Amino acid sequence: MRDITTAGFVLCGLLIVALVVQARIAPGTVARLTTVLDIVMTDRAARFTVMLFWWWIGWHFLVVPPQP
Repeated sequence: MRDITTAGFVLCGLLIVALVVQARIAPGTVARLTTVLDIVMTDRAARFTVMLFWWWIGWHFLVVPPQP
């Protein structure tokens, strides 16, 4: 199971690199992050989903588990 998780993260990293390369080759084909966020944040449900996502990230990576 660990290998599958690692492969998933590697795949995500490769897709990000491919997206960056595509944006450099043809600048008009990939929207800027600020443009995407402006469009997404106009919807109330999307804002709520983004807030829940950041809460989940904080809970899983920033909260220290209780010590025995």
